[in-house]
Amino acid sequence: MKKVVVIICSIVCLCGLISPIHSQSVAYNQMYRTIIENGDTVWMVLMRPVYCFPPLKFKNSKEEKYYWRTVRDVKKTLPYAKLVYNALIETYEYIQTLPEKERKAHLKRMEKELFKEYKPVLKTFTYSQAKLLIKLIDRECNQSSFNLIKAFLGGFRANVWQTFGSLFGVSLKKEWEPEGSDKMLERICILVESGQL
Repeated sequence: MKKVVVIICSIVCLCGLISPIHSQSVAYNQMYRTIIENGDTVWMVLMRPVYCFPPLKFKNSKEEKYYWRTVRDVKKTLPYAKLVYNALIETYEYIQTLPEKERKAHLKRMEKELFKEYKPVLKTFTYSQAKLLIKLIDRECNQSSFNLIKAFLGGFRANVWQTFGSLFGVSLKKEWEPEGSDKMLERICILVESGQL
């Protein structure tokens, strides 16, 4: 504990020595900013949030391997879930400006472009990574994949994809449960997003 206090005090003192003599009322940098009020300069260090979870205790090496394999899969699939979210927001905002006939044509064209661009990448995913991607899409978009497909492509197409997924044991209707069955996945996602894993 004493080491932490000494380190923090050292950083604060060094920041005071490094500060410029002539500064504006507010100066911005990626790591810090200074604010001058009534002749006093205050340094503010901008930091990312740090998340603390209790340490993990694995029953055996098999469980530990499963955990690290899940971490690897989350690191691979989470960026694609975020891409889906961004594409949905962008598409939704754009199609609101189009008349009804042009909306359907635009959605069909976009679907073909997305398949063309991401199909080779998604083919490299394992079965568990594909199931994880469906869960992470629900986490990012706050809706199940089934509801998203239904909203954009219609109920018939959503049921076709649900039937196709059920042949492989995947449900597009499954929802994200951060306090239930997906508690460990939520922890991994938070740590990956914050750069701690």
